[in-house]
Amino acid sequence: MTADTPLAKTHLSVDCTVLGFDGKRLEVLLVRRTGEEGGRRFHDMKLPGSLIWEDEELDSAARRVLTELTGLKHVPLTQFRAFGSKDRTKDPKDVHWLEHAQKARVGRIVTVAYIALVKIDRILVREMEGTEALWVPVDAVPPLAFDHNEIISAALSYERTLASRDPSVLFDLLPRKFTATALRNLYEVVFGRRLNPSNFYKQMARMPYVVALDEFERGVDHRAARYYRFDKKQYDIIRL
Repeated sequence: MTADTPLAKTHLSVDCTVLGFDGKRLEVLLVRRTGEEGGRRFHDMKLPGSLIWEDEELDSAARRVLTELTGLKHVPLTQFRAFGSKDRTKDPKDVHWLEHAQKARVGRIVTVAYIALVKIDRILVREMEGTEALWVPVDAVPPLAFDHNEIISAALSYERTLASRDPSVLFDLLPRKFTATALRNLYEVVFGRRLNPSNFYKQMARMPYVVALDEFERGVDHRAARYYRFDKKQYDIIRL
């Protein structure tokens, strides 16, 4: 590089990785994309994301884009990384689609990635005008637009690191009351390894912030499992 090397003509975007747990699988929220390339229509998926407005703050842009594309509001989004490779827009299909959607010429794009952990049973995803949002298991995500597969992979790594330091974040992915099996399944899908059920239940018994309830599953064709809840106050006391 020299002093004569031109400065990058860069656009700025936000992309949101919203992760949820359905009791068995970890899922990510994607939106369908339709476009045309070489005279042929194509259909694929991407993360909820878009370019930001000139006078817009990053956090405000992330909230706006997520609401516009999925209908979700009041989701606790956290910045976790920026992605700025010059190869993010190497696929002409992605560039042409974005230029058509934004009605503007697009060059290099740097995106600020956000992550959110949510309880799927409390999240209502709506079909917005011109877009369709859907939950997809993270182990079944197809090739996505731009570098969105890489962003999801980085989000999962970020989540594992965060959960190792602060296990309370995992309970954001569970319903208010949950079974021991659901908690074990969550640990397995987040950390990507099988856990011995007996050993896990012993470990869970040493978690005073996981409180047993006098409630059991109903209408199941197996032995009804007990429900538990997460006690945030007890957790905070232990962490002091």
